[in-house]
Amino acid sequence: MDVAPHQHLFFWFFEARNVAPSTAPLTIWLNGGPGDPSMVGLFSDNGPCGVDYNGNLYYNPYSWNNVSNMIYIDQPTQVGFSYSETVNGYMDPDSGETVTVPGNTCPDYAPADSCGTFSNGNYSQTSNSTPDAAPNVWRALQGFMGAFPQYSRSTINLATESYGGHYGPVFADYFETQNAANIAGAKNINLQSLSVGNGWYDPVIQYPAYYNYTVSPGNTYDFQPYNSTTAAEVYNGFYGAGNCLDQLRDCNARGIDEVCEAADDFCYSFESVYDTVTGRDEYDIRELSPDPFPYTFFVDYLNQPRVQQAIGAYVNFSYAVTNLGAGTVANAFTYTGDDARQFNITGKIQSLLRAGISVLQYAGDADYNCNWLGGEAVAGQINAPGFSAAGYQNLTTSDNRVHGVVKQAGKFSFVRVYDSGHSVPFYQPLAALTMFSRLITGRDIATGLRVVGSNYASVGPSRSTYHNGGSTIQQDVVDESCVYDTQTNTPGNCSNA
Repeated sequence: MDVAPHQHLFFWFFEARNVAPSTAPLTIWLNGGPGDPSMVGLFSDNGPCGVDYNGNLYYNPYSWNNVSNMIYIDQPTQVGFSYSETVNGYMDPDSGETVTVPGNTCPDYAPADSCGTFSNGNYSQTSNSTPDAAPNVWRALQGFMGAFPQYSRSTINLATESYGGHYGPVFADYFETQNAANIAGAKNINLQSLSVGNGWYDPVIQYPAYYNYTVSPGNTYDFQPYNSTTAAEVYNGFYGAGNCLDQLRDCNARGIDEVCEAADDFCYSFESVYDTVTGRDEYDIRELSPDPFPYTFFVDYLNQPRVQQAIGAYVNFSYAVTNLGAGTVANAFTYTGDDARQFNITGKIQSLLRAGISVLQYAGDADYNCNWLGGEAVAGQINAPGFSAAGYQNLTTSDNRVHGVVKQAGKFSFVRVYDSGHSVPFYQPLAALTMFSRLITGRDIATGLRVVGSNYASVGPSRSTYHNGGSTIQQDVVDESCVYDTQTNTPGNCSNA
């Protein structure tokens, strides 16, 4: 989708499986990052198929296109298959950025199998902040619904995860602003729902939650990573005078890029103590690094020439996270300190609720990076009408297992998902599909038995006290050939073990 000069956003669309595509709702899926392509969500989260250790496609029975038409968009420009201007070059394994090369020959000094055609890596030709990324997504949806009127809908759903805690509310607010402008010839992007999994919403709330998750009150997996000295160091780093919280407040009061970048760098230095001390995956405390879950075998699949030709890709697939590289987009966001900015996310979500839009926050409880304690604190700050009086009710699904608990008031809900890392649709696919299906049909998230009105409230205790225990904590690095067993919540069927 050519949304502006040198701005080309790749999309992949799937018709609904189990309902008629001509009448099925339309859902947009966006991954986070910033700089994470939505092909990750397609192949590792909730798309119709994935790629296994041997490079073979496998069927996903829990795909979200069971109940909705789905469009996955690589955004901002230069992420995944999206590009600005193309160059011949290679992907630097450390920075995740493109290095151009002369001619059509891969030089000897380039890392093995790294050469290809990529976006040019020009910072001026991609977005450098969350608000800056919103217009291109709006234009992409205008183009899609104009080109494919059979899939255009009067209301649509926006689903995202991780940095989607920034993207989702800000993009939704932009859609509402564009609707109000009554632009001649433009289609209204009327949201029916917004869902965010393990979102990064508000740094002032969520940076201190790193201490809460590791020290006090701690996680529910009996995992205590710090001794008393390190715990005190981390506490001071977040709460001490002039340290993380003070710097974040200064950033958001002044709005200066350099101030916000410095604040985020400082806060991150204490968030990343976890990595140094534990050697574990930030996105799933149960696994040591390198963690093979969720699978990334789709990267090689998408870089096969036959696949790229079949899907109309103009560049090689870029996924800097596989190399622990930041990438052009992530660096561009870093330089504006976007990660440290609040963007009045809680206020924007409150406005969406007032407009009658359903909002679902859900969080896997094994994720340290965007942990559920921080997400719960954000939900409390949103303070939807009746939310403080609602209780945590079991999330019931068709397998008769309790996969988590839901606290819901009216059209706002927060879900703690048990035994799940950062990407809930991967670790708990049935629970994720169930929540999504209930959300887009306007039913209560806990049971799906009630059509939700303004007076609906879940019933249960005021706090979630479920204790997972340490039985799923892995003591050795898991081989990449292993599969994740969603029944036992542990690695299994490891062909190389």
